Amino acid sequence: MQIKKRSYFLVKIASVLLITGFIYFSTMAQMVKSKMYNAVLHTLLSHKVKEVGVLQIDTSNTNIVYLDAREKNEFEVSHIKNATWVGYNDFSLSRVASFKKDTPIIVYCSVGYRSEKITQQLLNNGFTNVSNLYGGIFEWKNTNHTVVDVTGAATNKVHAYSKTWGIWLKKGEKVY
Repeated sequence: MQIKKRSYFLVKIASVLLITGFIYFSTMAQMVKSKMYNAVLHTLLSHKVKEVGVLQIDTSNTNIVYLDAREKNEFEVSHIKNATWVGYNDFSLSRVASFKKDTPIIVYCSVGYRSEKITQQLLNNGFTNVSNLYGGIFEWKNTNHTVVDVTGAATNKVHAYSKTWGIWLKKGEKVY
């Protein structure tokens, strides 16, 4: 009898947690098109810095500086037009020394993990108007925004980081 009660209790708790999680993920702010991608990003990121969704950006605002926190080879495949490469593994504040501390900056990477870390470093060093691009360049491309290659020409290619993470890039030609 005791085992049946315990099993019933565990099933009830699991059901409540499952329903609660479903309601939470269904109602939380969704800054990417895919609910599954949003759920992955929600658990992957710490959310300790300001985040901005692609569709929230005024792309006509030429005062926004885009910083690419991916590795150089990823940036060379494609990047947001006029973005400045800052890297991740070898990031250095010297690469942003020319920007005023109150410059509107959006940092991005493939999905938002590496850029979240760089955003935090910028904030820790006195930058005041910095946001992490939620969903990264994958969501930028998924929402039909243009990316350019090293010559500045529009391209359909996007470095997909890895085959595992590349599943979230729904539009464009994946390069590994």
